[in-house]
Amino acid sequence: MKLFVGLDVSKAKLDACFLLREDDTNTILWQETVANSESGATMIKDQILRFHEELNFDKILVGMEATGQYSMHPSLFFSNDPELKLINVETIVENPRVIHRFSKVWTEEKNDKLDAQIIAEFLTTGKHTKTQPREEKFVALLRFTRTRYQLIRQMTEAQQHYVENLYYKCNTLSSDLKAENISTSVFSSTMIQLMNGDISMAEIRTMNSVELAALLQKFGRGRFKDPVKLAKVIRKSVSDSYRLGKLAQDSIDINLGVQMRVIRGFEQEIKIIDKAIENIMETIDSAKTLLSIPGIGPVYAAGIIAEVGQIDRFNHEAQLAKYAGLYWPKHQSGNYQKEKTPMSKSGNRYLRYYLVQAANSVRRYIPEYEAYYQKKYKEVPKTQHKRALVLTARKLVRLVFALLSDHQLYIARSEAMES
Repeated sequence: MKLFVGLDVSKAKLDACFLLREDDTNTILWQETVANSESGATMIKDQILRFHEELNFDKILVGMEATGQYSMHPSLFFSNDPELKLINVETIVENPRVIHRFSKVWTEEKNDKLDAQIIAEFLTTGKHTKTQPREEKFVALLRFTRTRYQLIRQMTEAQQHYVENLYYKCNTLSSDLKAENISTSVFSSTMIQLMNGDISMAEIRTMNSVELAALLQKFGRGRFKDPVKLAKVIRKSVSDSYRLGKLAQDSIDINLGVQMRVIRGFEQEIKIIDKAIENIMETIDSAKTLLSIPGIGPVYAAGIIAEVGQIDRFNHEAQLAKYAGLYWPKHQSGNYQKEKTPMSKSGNRYLRYYLVQAANSVRRYIPEYEAYYQKKYKEVPKTQHKRALVLTARKLVRLVFALLSDHQLYIARSEAMES
């Protein structure tokens, strides 16, 4: 006999359905709604232990959908409880989309108790994803890497607002810098001090190139190799840009100052998160494996490790790529095979983000990945960088899976051939 426990998890409650499977027949043993709290979960645990004492199950599975913060506590409770470990209870946390597709076949109706039963019915099929319980340090790492992901997104939005306001102030600056192949960013300390400081656009217009170049060197602490060229480009941009009235100009300056303070605040918070990530990574053995890959530092390695968890829950690298949403579903009917299909993106967006960011860094250190990136870049006329980077990330998945599975450090091809 086998027991399948389906849990429908919401913010305030847990709907439980105990499904007994014997001789290919399913029977509901117990259904109840309890609070989504330790006391509620304990009530469900006590029922599992009571039924097991009576019926002596061969196998017990507890399953729920991955519902973010709401499912975190129940999943940790049932996977780490010592009494449940003694009777080999397995905890499954499944992608909600998988359960949703299964429910469409099973019934058109929907309510919380029925959802719990559907989850239990799904567990009986054996098609569920293998789930490994997370240790506390991995839970902490996951919270840090996902917080960092959100901070990066918020900072990027603030940077976009800053660039928008900078356009109102000096609308040709960004394009002029790009046209002259000047690498100075509008977010560099020199450009920020020039555009957000006490110097007005009118004052810059009255300066000659030598005077402005001296000012730039002062702001940049003498780091510019050709300050005169930069000064000429800035003077041209200021002269060519639209001139605003004092009221409009003052509003733009205030907005620029506010957005820059927001950006600097995000930068400081990200530094705190990065330091915390590095501290945890020192305690994780698999971290050394990913850190051995040139271009992957503690942050990218942490993001990948936190989302992947135990690598042995994936049977092959294609399964890991699918989990990250880095795969292209095939569309075939009869003799027709669709040549171009869009990337799925239905997987773990956090893992996909860290793999793509890591790939962008790795290609700068490993010639093989840079060559692959350039090859894919040249294959299409549009969105070259985005496409090439995603495909490079897909290639990186193979390396990540192989090294984590074999518990090996990265060895460059030339070194491997020599050895």
